Amino acid sequence: MRIRSFLTVSTAAAAGAALLLAAAPQGLAAQPAAQPAAKTPVCKAKVLKLGAKQSKDARVVHISVKNTGARTCTIDRLPVVTFGDLDGAALPVPSGESGPYKVGPGKTVYAAVRTIADLKDPEARRVGTITVSANPNLNGRTFTAKQLGSSTKIKVWEPVTTWWKPSKAAADKALKKEVG
Repeated sequence: MRIRSFLTVSTAAAAGAALLLAAAPQGLAAQPAAQPAAKTPVCKAKVLKLGAKQSKDARVVHISVKNTGARTCTIDRLPVVTFGDLDGAALPVPSGESGPYKVGPGKTVYAAVRTIADLKDPEARRVGTITVSANPNLNGRTFTAKQLGSSTKIKVWEPVTTWWKPSKAAADKALKKEVG
């Protein structure tokens, strides 16, 4: 009898456990772990169309990048702008770290680059090209002074760039706010 009682208790316990599992709310039993939201992919170089044009203010160059692809993708929120054979790149204003910036299909984003604060600065360097990239891992595109709309070399001294903005006006406003 002892053995039979043990079997009966064990069978009853197993049946009770099964009932508890069956009665558990739907989200708790036998559900796979939630999948994280899909990340927006990084834009491939072939879907990016880079542009650059000197503004009416000879100290400023407007740069742009258009996503010509069919899907939203990301570029780095900090444009990479280098000048001829000079070392370094324009510093972002405000300062910050790399991070993703989403660009929808067919959308263009803009940044404003101040190449020099004072065109008469005696320490100014002169370069014939600037290179713009939307991602530090991509080569980008090089523009000559002539392609920018300048008849002379580009003067450079302590250059700064805004982060990407949804419009040229927003980029100009951000530059004015940061450097005057």
